[in-house]
Amino acid sequence: MRESLFETLVGLAVVCVAGLFAWFAMARGGETGAGPNQYEVTARFNNISGIERGSDVRIAGVKAGIVKAVSGDPQRFEAVLTLTLDQKWELPDDTDARISTDGLLGGAYVALEPGGSFDNIPQDGTGEIQFTRGSVDLLTLFASFASGNGGSTDAAPAPAPAAAADDYPAEDYE
Repeated sequence: MRESLFETLVGLAVVCVAGLFAWFAMARGGETGAGPNQYEVTARFNNISGIERGSDVRIAGVKAGIVKAVSGDPQRFEAVLTLTLDQKWELPDDTDARISTDGLLGGAYVALEPGGSFDNIPQDGTGEIQFTRGSVDLLTLFASFASGNGGSTDAAPAPAPAAAADDYPAEDYE
């Protein structure tokens, strides 16, 4: 009887700790607005494979914010990301956003490459990044190289055969 009481108490403690972790995860994962030193921008992509809510947003490899929300636009067939950025990053309105990964097995993140415009994206929550590049599907990329056409759908013309030395008269060499 004593052993079963001990096992029951340990099981109850494990269930309580698991419940605490679940509560913490739900509390941290809820929708929150941008903080006082942050602003939101949106970006539309054709493919966001590997990106989810909470993914990093980086500028020059430095974390500048996170992906706040992921949604889809059924009229334009695009993925729409809402990015929360620190206010210190005043992005030009010709900023380019692309989906990138940390190596072959690393996680995906949104890389921002600021342009050279003198006008900035508004920091009032209405700003949108216009220039985007979606993620590349590595399996499709490897398959295209394995097929030998390097991703091209048109077959390249065969090169002309090289001329042999016997094709030229001897007086051309003297």
